[in-house]
Amino acid sequence: MKNLGSVSFSSPFIIISFHLLLLSLHPNHIQGSDTVIQLPRSGSVSARCSLKRVLSVAQYGAEGDGHHNDTKAVEEVWKTACAMSGRITILFPPEKEFLIYPIDMGGPCRSKITLKILGTISAPKDPEVWDGLNPRKWLYFHGLKYLTLEGKGKINGMGQKWWDRSCKTKPSNAITFYKCKNLKVGELTILNSQQMHMAFNNCMRVVASKLAVLAPASSPNTDGIHISRTKGIEVKDSLIRTGDDCISIVRNSSQIKIRNISCGPGHGISIGSLGKNGSWEKVENVMVSESYLYQTDNGVRIKTWQGGDGFASKITFKNIVMENVSNPIIIDQFYCDSPHPCRNQTSAVKVENISFIGIRGTSATEEAIKFACSDDSPCERLYLEDIYLTLGFGGNIRSYCWQAHGYTNGRVYPPHCFPETGNFLSAQKILEELDSYSIYLSKPTL
Repeated sequence: MKNLGSVSFSSPFIIISFHLLLLSLHPNHIQGSDTVIQLPRSGSVSARCSLKRVLSVAQYGAEGDGHHNDTKAVEEVWKTACAMSGRITILFPPEKEFLIYPIDMGGPCRSKITLKILGTISAPKDPEVWDGLNPRKWLYFHGLKYLTLEGKGKINGMGQKWWDRSCKTKPSNAITFYKCKNLKVGELTILNSQQMHMAFNNCMRVVASKLAVLAPASSPNTDGIHISRTKGIEVKDSLIRTGDDCISIVRNSSQIKIRNISCGPGHGISIGSLGKNGSWEKVENVMVSESYLYQTDNGVRIKTWQGGDGFASKITFKNIVMENVSNPIIIDQFYCDSPHPCRNQTSAVKVENISFIGIRGTSATEEAIKFACSDDSPCERLYLEDIYLTLGFGGNIRSYCWQAHGYTNGRVYPPHCFPETGNFLSAQKILEELDSYSIYLSKPTL
């Protein structure tokens, strides 16, 4: 860390876990080729049956040379695995590149399927492949229970041509999970998505861990992990470097744990945007902790449109290190991602019960804390504790508040800008409520 002055980090776990994360994501680790099958030492019937539980895409005709279309083979192996009972593994062997066109892998299935990806799955480079198809889908999983994606392989969205025409065509997400339950995704590298790298929509009980999600900082709309209408999800121990939000959490999502994330470059970790086109949306019970943000356009952010409805509540950002981050702490209820000015409206998504605790490091902007809230629906019960942010290039640093009300405890730098800070008992009540839903969030997701 640079330019942190005399700041003393009270949570060394952040730095330790971050370095352990980088070690685990070293290319030699990511590209490992451990075998998935232990060959039996006898020719027993039980041994032969156990081998049948692993279905290699190569056995179904996949060539894995990166040039031939292997979609048909994957469709066939998926159909077979879905019809079987018990636990089934679909194997993508190491040192192979499988060219997969847009594919639908749906349920319900009789089996609990694991996709063991040890090689590389690549998308077609030409967006015209999607002509006549849904342009928002590439690898599309839906209606599944107990699905697992794992391995030390790669999923490459080949998004460069999509990025060049992003203003003309709605690009595909690399991986979409829709209405999946008891889902696990881990130990994969996901590269260069056409748009969002991994989207969870209408899912329940999800764990995503030990991921490397990578795209150039200039790639448009390439969110790392996008969470929508999903309940009970944990994202942890991952490295995310993209051209948009590292993690975005939107409409009607709750019970979310984000932990030990290295984020940047990109747009930070965002709640929202919420309330676009007058919609009612909510996000609640979110904990983002023990993470590191580097050279991102925003740090931890809540963004809502004017004219929306609903609420963002019981959200905590805790023990986060920032390095050269623009807008490290920001709530923006005047968000307007439009080529035209957004008109002023009175209704707004309610933002309340938001806590920022143990956030330290360097800001790339003089305004390190910004709470720009609605006149008609002010931000309430904001809480700041143990905040120490300095300007990376030296000089004065400040906070900005508009219609923002809350409490502080301990050192807060830059100094807070709340019109009043309430009393100690009010702050204690917020902490007690924080403890109560933190315990709730600490329960295992699966």
